[in-house]
Amino acid sequence: MKASVDQNTCIGCELCPTICPDVFRMEDDGLAITIVSVVPSDVEDQAREAAESCPVQAIAIEE
Repeated sequence: MKASVDQNTCIGCELCPTICPDVFRMEDDGLAITIVSVVPSDVEDQAREAAESCPVQAIAIEE
């Protein structure tokens, strides 16, 4: 599975790296990015939770 963050939609709430720090982190510009090209299988549930929790739906999950 893959995850991506839409930089034009992200509001920098920091929720995704709090939920899934193995996949997401905050950049110097205050927006979230993905730090892996493929989500490790042991954190897939956390990556999905981060996407579902995003208040502006900036995270896309591709199975």
